[in-house]
Amino acid sequence: MDLVILAAGMGSRFGGLKQIEAMDDDGNFIIDYSIYDAIKAGFDRVIFIIKKEIEDIFKSTIGKRLEKIIKVEYAYQSLDLVPEGIKLPADREKPLGTAQAILCCKDLVSNKFIIINSDDFYGRDAFIVAANYLKKLPEDSKNRYANVGYLVSNTLSETGSVKRGVLLFDNNKKLDKLVESKIEKINGKIMANPLDEENNVKEISKDTLVSMNMFIFTKDIMDYLEEGYLPFFKQNMNNLAKCEYLIPTVVSDLIQDNKVSCDVLSTTAVWYGVTYKEDKKYVVNSIKDLVKSGEYPEHLYK
Repeated sequence: MDLVILAAGMGSRFGGLKQIEAMDDDGNFIIDYSIYDAIKAGFDRVIFIIKKEIEDIFKSTIGKRLEKIIKVEYAYQSLDLVPEGIKLPADREKPLGTAQAILCCKDLVSNKFIIINSDDFYGRDAFIVAANYLKKLPEDSKNRYANVGYLVSNTLSETGSVKRGVLLFDNNKKLDKLVESKIEKINGKIMANPLDEENNVKEISKDTLVSMNMFIFTKDIMDYLEEGYLPFFKQNMNNLAKCEYLIPTVVSDLIQDNKVSCDVLSTTAVWYGVTYKEDKKYVVNSIKDLVKSGEYPEHLYK
């Protein structure tokens, strides 16, 4: 089973590459714990999507230690990978978004795979939930995706607001819509404001399911990504310096057009992440607690 990790983005709020911040005394990163959990759940290949500019440091740290325990491959996200006739501003540095990133590994992935962010600590149960779904999915499946949803109360930062995709689904747990929202805890209440609806703040329950970008896909997603790539740029000709081709938007649009279905799964896992620099201490201490409880060995890969 393939695990695709999106690792090309820069952590602007953190002030650097969040992917290479050590989270324990052995120098392991958040991404190491994700892969450890994925291996425990049965994943046997990891595909890193990175930028060429960070190739050397990425391979000499993460890649070097992981190549001994799981098959590792690399795909490269580049601003050069745009449709013919599209010219991006010369000063653009930010990657073109998660949908373009996934498209970069088109020739590497098998027919069923999952994607995750490199700088989020997902927790083992999430990988078990994803693996169980993949194992039951017929090999020749098409147009059938899934999202592993987290209880919003398990995904908050004590430092400030976070961006989460609120999952709206029907009685059969089929995703209707993913609403990107700014979420934070205010006076003991969890408040959400859709990013496209200014000043529309509403309280949501602690067990509201949100997306942490752990999607399960079949390879036909690549056809849809290619099909929508040029139209995306045409729609954003006045915003080529900042526009991003994002996988949650693509999936939501495909669902609205009745082209695919997306199951909403749920996990009891607790998310940890360094959304803000101040979050690091909390994440480090949380990992120490998980080691003490026996969830992880004292030395992850030794």
